[in-house]
Amino acid sequence: MRQFIPCYLIAAFLTLHAAALAEDRILHTFKKLQLSDEFYSEGATFGDFNNNGTMDIVSGPYWYEGPDFKDRHEIYPPRPFDPEDYSDSFFAFTYDFNGNGWTDILMVGFPGRAAYWFENPRGEERHWERHLVHDSVGNESPGWGDVTGDGRMELIFNTRRHLGYARPNPDEPTEPWEFIPVSPAGDWSPFTHGLGYGDVNGNGRVDLITADGWWEQPQSLEGNPEWTFHPVEIGPGAQIFAYDLNGSGKNDLISSLDAHGWGLAWFRQIAGENGGIEFSRNLIMGERYRDNRYGVRFSQIHAIALADVDGDGIRDIITGKRFWAHGPHGDPEPNAPAVLYWFKTVRTGDGEVDFLPFRIDANSGVGTQVVAGDVSGNGYPDIVVGNKNGTFVFLNEPTEVSLEDWKDAQPEIIRIHRQ
Repeated sequence: MRQFIPCYLIAAFLTLHAAALAEDRILHTFKKLQLSDEFYSEGATFGDFNNNGTMDIVSGPYWYEGPDFKDRHEIYPPRPFDPEDYSDSFFAFTYDFNGNGWTDILMVGFPGRAAYWFENPRGEERHWERHLVHDSVGNESPGWGDVTGDGRMELIFNTRRHLGYARPNPDEPTEPWEFIPVSPAGDWSPFTHGLGYGDVNGNGRVDLITADGWWEQPQSLEGNPEWTFHPVEIGPGAQIFAYDLNGSGKNDLISSLDAHGWGLAWFRQIAGENGGIEFSRNLIMGERYRDNRYGVRFSQIHAIALADVDGDGIRDIITGKRFWAHGPHGDPEPNAPAVLYWFKTVRTGDGEVDFLPFRIDANSGVGTQVVAGDVSGNGYPDIVVGNKNGTFVFLNEPTEVSLEDWKDAQPEIIRIHRQ
């Protein structure tokens, strides 16, 4: 079937090429470093664990010394897992929990089980002391952010049928954290999919976002009040983000539609009735090749990150295929290439937005977590992955190229789509 190209897309490409003629033509390619080929964790992240000013990588029981990540150190006794099964480590976050100037590690285990933070031994070569955070952390996309606006980080999840967040007592950081519910009892289970946070309505307060809507933070948190729920049909996907994609001044929503199926979408914020907020779904990628104007398709988008990959001031989407989420015979196309992509956000005018797909790799994918941040120190976000294929870091290496090479590297709109 012939696919007609909207005029605004043609205009967008002309604009891009004009910009390339006028400015430096920079390609953002990624240097792949595989730190391990064993399955320890479905998540990984970075932090400076030895206080030498260089970022290190952590995934499961090991942290790897930057900048080459060749020397690894045990955090706790290692145990590799069968890739057809599950690990006991799904997410890793970093923070100085006891305020001693050394970066600690928070690890979230199998959904519904306990989460712990591991205390940095401050240069001693020994296992890290473990402290209980909460005995049951539910949701397959727990969040890590400053919900209350006090400058301290909180863990966002559901437990015992309530949605909420937990935070440590700064005076007693080794004690279990207090869980603050924001919802009444609901249908959340340890395996609920889809969770995020952000200022949805632009009032300066962080709201929580779930697969079926968003929870509006009240003006005051005194007394731990119940938050107001606003329904939005997003779907059981991965991390959910609130970000102004199209430059309208209003935060849109971004997520996958089914973490174990198909679909990546953004939800444009529009004015609703009586001054309310509504969202219009826009598919970025689906099950069919023709669902994406560049013919890109892959399933099992179980992790997403947002970062300004190319330094143009607009955040881009980083995601990929989770490899063997339910083994080699579960979910759609479990044995398809484990790809990793970044989708460049291009504002095309009149509130429209396009997403240019750039493949980073075809033999890694994502886990339940993908993390983007400046690991190398060159000012551009790198990407960290831990999953059933191992542990990886992808170093963002911008290179100035000729106009011809720059054009050759741009994704092409597919005019005749395969079914």
